[in-house]
Amino acid sequence: MTNVSQTKTEDYYQERYRPHIHFTPEKMWMNDPNGLVYYEEEYHLFYQYHPDGKEWGPMHWGHAVSDDLFHWRHLPIALFPDEHGTIFSGSVVVDWKDSSGFFDGGHGLVALFTHHKEGLQQQSVAYSGDNGRTWLKYEENPVIKNPGRADFRDPKVFWHKESSRWVMVLATGRSVMLYQSVNLRDWSFLQEVGDGWDVTEGIWECPDLFPLQHKQSGETKWILQIDVNDGAYAGGSGGIYFIGEFDGKSYTLDHNPQDFKWMDYGKDFYAAQSFSDHPQEGKERIMIAWMSNWQYANVVPTDPWRSAMSLPRQLELHRIEGEEVLVQTPVCQLDEICSKKTTEKARLVAAGESWRVTTAELPLRWQVILDLTENKRTRLEFFKSEGHSPFQFVIDTEHEVVFVSRKANEQEPFSNHYPVEVKLPESIKLNGILDLDIIVDRSSVEVYMDSGKFTITNLVLPETDVHEAIVLKQEKGTVYGVESVVSALTQTLKRV
Repeated sequence: MTNVSQTKTEDYYQERYRPHIHFTPEKMWMNDPNGLVYYEEEYHLFYQYHPDGKEWGPMHWGHAVSDDLFHWRHLPIALFPDEHGTIFSGSVVVDWKDSSGFFDGGHGLVALFTHHKEGLQQQSVAYSGDNGRTWLKYEENPVIKNPGRADFRDPKVFWHKESSRWVMVLATGRSVMLYQSVNLRDWSFLQEVGDGWDVTEGIWECPDLFPLQHKQSGETKWILQIDVNDGAYAGGSGGIYFIGEFDGKSYTLDHNPQDFKWMDYGKDFYAAQSFSDHPQEGKERIMIAWMSNWQYANVVPTDPWRSAMSLPRQLELHRIEGEEVLVQTPVCQLDEICSKKTTEKARLVAAGESWRVTTAELPLRWQVILDLTENKRTRLEFFKSEGHSPFQFVIDTEHEVVFVSRKANEQEPFSNHYPVEVKLPESIKLNGILDLDIIVDRSSVEVYMDSGKFTITNLVLPETDVHEAIVLKQEKGTVYGVESVVSALTQTLKRV
């Protein structure tokens, strides 16, 4: 099989696939987002980083900051490997009251992360008193030694106001462990959650635990988000979530463990983490994920960087037809990078006709409401050029199915796992109004559908020059576009 990265020049991939509204490292390898935190009017994004290669290697923490979640400024590497090992995933919190004793009565940032050395994973601490620009590692690391687990990593830490304790959730195989602390240095075990549930094929990674208020009732529930490294809905790696209660000591589910839900139904949404200390914390949550899949992450044909983050998305907890659901939508700051909007109130597309959606240049956003009452089959084609469409989204009301496909490749794929066709859950309603919010960047398509109840995130790497960003083809029946808004999005990254 030909590796397409060897058939094109470096400049080709640098120009064609570098996204403009999704975060990428300047160069080399990146995976999990780490330490997402809002502090002193800055959003901090740390991430798993290999500065010496484009494949996964000795992990460091890269670092970038933003004031709007879209315009990112790259900063020097935050955490380097040391005598305890390389720096795996973790989290950052604001120690407002100096519970750690690191800040002489002031406040600052504290990172909790996994040290990895020769297969041994243990939890350690670092701290920063200058807005994350420089870091000191705690001299008594590790603060939680491995109790004999093969998988013991990715600590997510938060302040639990009711118990006046710091709480850590830690991935431990196909379970998570909860710990508590009063000072971020000394930790005691609380509970193991998930052992014996047997709900996923792959091991659990990058957990998150956070409260959200129901939009309707105001009642607070606790979301346990987990990433599984194999066996996801679309194959390979992906994320799930549970809904339950947390009292500061134990977590209990509101439902059967087998009734978990998927965070995203696409191929490329993994290692999701939410921001700590966001001003609207509790009412909503902002989350970013790694936009790749472990089935092919090391061979995605981009240069001189590899991997991007998803768009930041806002999470809210809704009750829809008696079911508790995380509703996900693009953060409101996306509107601020819109350079031009074109609104069309109504359009009827009959069988055999097409509706072309485009702007002068990517990225773009298409928000559309479709009336499917007389529909039979609608096909959305992305990155279309001369009979070629590498990504398709099909609404087949005749057979009551929605599916996405990356199978239409003109050349050998860089991985056999890349070309895929995925049918979405049958719970998507196709007998009336369907709303779609679609963001197309230079190498990705993110779809928010049914008012954010379902999201589908996929890398898309077109092999030919793109002539049209989106084309709606009506194959059977008719579709009525109740309203359509096309937004040209300002490039937040300079063309390279």
